[in-house]
Amino acid sequence: MKELIEYIAKSLVDKPESVSVNVVEGEKTTVVELRVAQEDLGKVIGKDGRTARSMRTILNAAGTKLGKRCVLEILE
Repeated sequence: MKELIEYIAKSLVDKPESVSVNVVEGEKTTVVELRVAQEDLGKVIGKDGRTARSMRTILNAAGTKLGKRCVLEILE
C-alpha cells in the first residue's frame, strides 16, 4: 500500500524528494498518510479533488483485495 501511494504521488509532484508516506495500522482500518511539499499540494488533490479521489479508489481496490479497509489522508 505504502509503495503504491508513494509511487503515484512522486509521479505527480515537482519535488518527489519531499513526498513522505506513513501507514498507521488499526484493528479494522489502515490509514495511509501522505505528505507533500506545500506547492505540490494542488497537484496531488487535483481539480475538484479528482486526483485525490482516484488515488483513494485505487487504494480501496488494493485494500479490498487484501481484505482490509484503507483510508488515504493528505496532510499539509
